[in-house]
Amino acid sequence: MPAPQIVVDQRERNAELLSGLEGLGAVVTLRTVPVGDYIVSSRICVERKTVRDFESSLISGRLFDQASRLREAYEFPMLLLEGQKSDFLLRRRSITGAIVALYVRFGICVIESESIEETASLLVSIAAQEQDTRERLPSVKGAARARSGAESKEAIVANIPGIGPKLARSLLLRFGSVRAIAEAGTAELTCVDKIGAKKAALIRSTLNELYQPAETV
Repeated sequence: MPAPQIVVDQRERNAELLSGLEGLGAVVTLRTVPVGDYIVSSRICVERKTVRDFESSLISGRLFDQASRLREAYEFPMLLLEGQKSDFLLRRRSITGAIVALYVRFGICVIESESIEETASLLVSIAAQEQDTRERLPSVKGAARARSGAESKEAIVANIPGIGPKLARSLLLRFGSVRAIAEAGTAELTCVDKIGAKKAALIRSTLNELYQPAETV
């Protein structure tokens, strides 16, 4: 059987992990990829997060935005959560809730690994089992699917800092359009569950303030 091939985002340069992949017989190619960290086939992309990365992205709201982009690009996206259970700072209920949400909302399977060595072994195993036909060799483009009109609107609102997919859907269900959300007052926005005055102000400023391009050197 040919050696499994894995495309690794060149920004994810963990020397120990790359060495582990090659030590297990994988052919590793470094490339800049638009989504995910490890591409093992045309269908599967794996996002690797340490426990601290996972908790940080959960708190900031980036986790579900990343999940949405993974799901748009690949048919079977996965998240590999690396670290010891003792490394978690958040309550286990919060972690479990996030893992369930990733699967139920986005169809993303979460695989837990206790070490870099186990991560390398899991990635090689996934690649070896997936690459049983030439059609399933790694593809940076992935099995992309076009967004529906509803998904495009959800993505626009979800990208407002602190909002995310769930609140985006709640806002759109309440107001009906992105324009209506932008035109809503603070009091109207706070009628939506889990939207307080601070988030309402952020929504209004994000959607209504004039664009000011960043200065370039």
